[in-house]
Amino acid sequence: MSRARVARRIAAGAAYGGGSIGLIGVAAVGILLAEAQLAKRTVGTGTAPLPPAADGLYGRAFGTEDPLRLALLGDSTAAGQGVRRAGQTPGALLASGLAAVAERPVALKNVALSGARSDDLERQVSLLLAQPLGPPDVCVIMIGANDVTHRLPATESVRLLAAAVRRLRTAGAEVVVGTCPDLGTIEPVYQPLRWLARRASRQLAAAQTIVVVEQGGRTVSLGDLLGPEFAANPREMFGVDLFHPSAEGYATAAMAVLPTLCAALGVWPEPDRLEPGRREDVLPVAKAAAEAAKQAGTEVTGVRAPWALLKHRRRRRLTEPAETGQEAGAEAGAGPDGGAEAPGELPEGRGEPLPQDAPRT
Repeated sequence: MSRARVARRIAAGAAYGGGSIGLIGVAAVGILLAEAQLAKRTVGTGTAPLPPAADGLYGRAFGTEDPLRLALLGDSTAAGQGVRRAGQTPGALLASGLAAVAERPVALKNVALSGARSDDLERQVSLLLAQPLGPPDVCVIMIGANDVTHRLPATESVRLLAAAVRRLRTAGAEVVVGTCPDLGTIEPVYQPLRWLARRASRQLAAAQTIVVVEQGGRTVSLGDLLGPEFAANPREMFGVDLFHPSAEGYATAAMAVLPTLCAALGVWPEPDRLEPGRREDVLPVAKAAAEAAKQAGTEVTGVRAPWALLKHRRRRRLTEPAETGQEAGAEAGAGPDGGAEAPGELPEGRGEPLPQDAPRT
């Protein structure tokens, strides 16, 4: 069965309250559990530092009035576990990058929790919506890895994610979801667990894309990002526990999410236009989801149902906010722990307009 059909089945099961649709066959469960025990002996032997607090105002060079409000939700990847400085967390990197592109200050609030599964999203969303200032302008959610490792049924996982996105969108927030990373790239995981983990991760990522797009959000594939780049440089991309990303790993992930984050707010200088030269296309949402799961940094945005735009935006290099005090922070335009240089060249806006029968929503 194709990945698109599996993803659609998982999403449909979530929508209609179906039972668990297994990501792997029953016969493979025993092998998976045995290999998992072997992997546990190696993964986590180092101690990853707790996520540093990075909440605060970024882009002070653009003033302090009327900031864009950015929130992060999800698991340890969204929280930034594995790095020691606030400026190395994905929240700080995204806030600094967004401030540089939008030329506005950005107020960051991170409610992500290390170890969280999708069943914690309801609590996290409630925390955000209870804030006195109201809902954020945009939310970034990174979730799914713990759902796979703790065997949360895929239908339940995507149902919970869809509910969280729906609540945020109803409240008026834009939503960008970094889909489930490819757990098959974790260095101490061996075959056949590696193959099973990769398969489960990609199937969940595709199903997540379907339900997020149906709720009016956008997704960015993180799965394959943890493929060639992480597999080629595991010592650089993974932290001391060989599970959480390193500072370089988080920068790579944030660099992939930033263009979509900016586009969701209408500040990315590159329009939402079809560019066939970048292998972009308007596809049925299930097929777009399956294609996105194969390649890192691929954005999926809904157009008129049941179509979705598969987009490959040019990335910007992110520079870690310098931690040199308030004066340097004011000059560089970052937040509570310093500044951030404008991350690279802005892409030129070009391309072909979307087909008339598939207008962007």
